[in-house]
Amino acid sequence: MAGLIERLVLPAALAVALGAGPAAAAPGDLENGEKVYMKRCVWCHGEEGEGDGPGAEMLNPPPRDFTGAIYKIKTSPFSEDFANDADLFRMISDGMPGTDMASWKEVLSEQERWDLVAYIKDLAELEEEPGVMVDYGTQVASSAESIAKGRELFLDQDRCSECHGKEGKGNAIKKLKEDEGARTWPRNLTKPWTYRASNGAKDIFTRIATGIPGTQMPSFADPKAKMSLSIEDRWHLANYVVSLAATSHEVRAENTVIKASRLDGELPSDPGDKRWDGAETTTFMLVPQMIAKDRVFKYANDTITLGAYYNDKDLAMLLEWDDRTKSIPGDADSDKIADKVPYSDAVAVQFPVALPKGTQKPYFAMGDATNPVNILYWNSGTAQTPQSVGLVNARGFGETEKRAAAAQGITAKGAYQDGTWKVVMSRALLTGDAGNDLQLEEGLFIPIAFANWDGSNSETGSRHTLTTWYWLLLKPAETARPLIGGGATAIIVFALLAWWARGARRKDPAA
Repeated sequence: MAGLIERLVLPAALAVALGAGPAAAAPGDLENGEKVYMKRCVWCHGEEGEGDGPGAEMLNPPPRDFTGAIYKIKTSPFSEDFANDADLFRMISDGMPGTDMASWKEVLSEQERWDLVAYIKDLAELEEEPGVMVDYGTQVASSAESIAKGRELFLDQDRCSECHGKEGKGNAIKKLKEDEGARTWPRNLTKPWTYRASNGAKDIFTRIATGIPGTQMPSFADPKAKMSLSIEDRWHLANYVVSLAATSHEVRAENTVIKASRLDGELPSDPGDKRWDGAETTTFMLVPQMIAKDRVFKYANDTITLGAYYNDKDLAMLLEWDDRTKSIPGDADSDKIADKVPYSDAVAVQFPVALPKGTQKPYFAMGDATNPVNILYWNSGTAQTPQSVGLVNARGFGETEKRAAAAQGITAKGAYQDGTWKVVMSRALLTGDAGNDLQLEEGLFIPIAFANWDGSNSETGSRHTLTTWYWLLLKPAETARPLIGGGATAIIVFALLAWWARGARRKDPAA
């Protein structure tokens, strides 16, 4: 009886502790779980649960092989090989951000999800669950002191920075692979929306304590480990990781316009120029190019941030994106960490050749036959060649015309530091060639789109990430005209009221 109570109550306790799952666990029906699996899960995880479904080759990370019962996200201690039932239920319900594992709680009923738990366990011939949880001790509240202590632990002997980088952006100094051989990239801790579980302090503490089975993320609760941490230190480290979330570069659906401010004099041309600190920035999602061959499915970079200034002659844009690797082919360190064949990192900015008169814009992926585009392109270079900038006109994939970037006043300069590329790209507002270049004017909403290549991820040519069309606005300089106009309007209104009042008194002497 005690064993039965434990099997029924523990998953509910785990769900409440982690803020996920139902109020009570329902016993899973193995037969129905198989039916649900064959309808919903087989396409990625395969008929036998070995992670070899029809879509497996296009997914990064690869689908879980359920037959080995190795689960990355679990609440059982590092010394336990298997996850608790509530852990499986949570992953089915919530999915795993940053992967192709979707949330099923809006599709499957609670009972169906518990039925899946039963079937997934059966694939690995598991009967019992560990029935124990990580020791959380007494949680340390986040504070400036705790965060500072956590940073010390993060950097101490490269405990965490060896893989996650000094600023937590995942710029590892070594190549990482899962136990099964699949290439893995360290988590960029400044992007909390990519965390496989959540970026709450308790979940982060759990990952620190259990590690991530099947990967090179170790447990820091193991007393035999060289870098072992006490419970209190694990809380300090968790508080520091939570603090790394970069709120200034969040993707917001309502932010679709890059607002360029006007500056007097020369524009900043260096990524390190302090004037860029005052630029308004907008961040967009990057998605894999899957329209034309060669497609990319397993991409690495997922966001790009833009800031911009202009003066009476030119536009300068600061393009910024997190990249775990500085890809310079021919450089020993770069080649060592690259996946397969290394290529240069790159970024591109796309404009239509002519400003659309209606809602019709060129096709966002390199334009189309009747609506050509300008593409400004920067390349990080190689160990033998410097950075370069290029200009291409395109009418779709396969129909491109290279042009002389320098002749059109296009320049670009990039700098890489602590897991982030910053590239300043500039062009003239008016090029004098309206037939081939978009002429930029103040106050207009100008379509703009972007593409990005991570060379260490073997991205080159049509293998890249991109965005759809957004907007660039050269904000008109603020002047005194609105105040003058408002004052003039007030005087006119006051005069009309006075005239009306005088007329009313003439018609009604009593008034």
